[in-house]
Amino acid sequence: MFRAIREQIQTVYQADPAAKSALEVFFCYPGVHAVLFHRVAHWLYQRGLFFPARVLSQIARAFTGIEIHPGARIGKRLFIDHGMGVVVGETAEIGDDVLLYQGVTLGGTGKEHGKRHPTLGDNVVVGTGAKILGNILIGNHVRVGAGSVVIRPVPDHSTVVGVPGRIVRSRGCEGPDNLEHGRLPDPEGQLIDDLVRRVEQLEDRIEELTGGADKAAEGSRQRAAL
Repeated sequence: MFRAIREQIQTVYQADPAAKSALEVFFCYPGVHAVLFHRVAHWLYQRGLFFPARVLSQIARAFTGIEIHPGARIGKRLFIDHGMGVVVGETAEIGDDVLLYQGVTLGGTGKEHGKRHPTLGDNVVVGTGAKILGNILIGNHVRVGAGSVVIRPVPDHSTVVGVPGRIVRSRGCEGPDNLEHGRLPDPEGQLIDDLVRRVEQLEDRIEELTGGADKAAEGSRQRAAL
């Protein structure tokens, strides 16, 4: 347990420039508390002690605002930044060195049984308010933009944005700081821009055709007058 605490504190130092001391991280970071609570609850859950595991997870939820089902499998060095409103379902699996921001949901899509929550690979970053739903695989080094809703698998080294989530970038995502929301492509905005340009082109073409027809009609009238 002491090793887990030390590892969580080191993880926060590496990922959050606001962290000033180990004491501050230990007492003031709900994401750290939620992960440590989950380690104990998951240990109980694996040994068939489902009720005390759920009780402990609900205590952690009330204390931190972060709900992690004790059945969820979490890898090393998970960092939940701020954390309020984060929900992780029972069959969710999270790899190593994952960063989740506040409001993230790793949920299901209905009342199906068995594996019904997503699996996240290593070095994944999930932006504020993003929802990843269903039994899907999110590959290694994937970035999910804020507010995205992901319902389909995502390959390694990809960036996903939008509702529903669309892959807007592949390869080249290596570190946890590569999710720069101000520079992410906007597929919906790009589609609207393309449609506007197409409409303008069609309007110009219609004007050319109608203008040519008007000139031809005027020429016919002049010839008839002669």
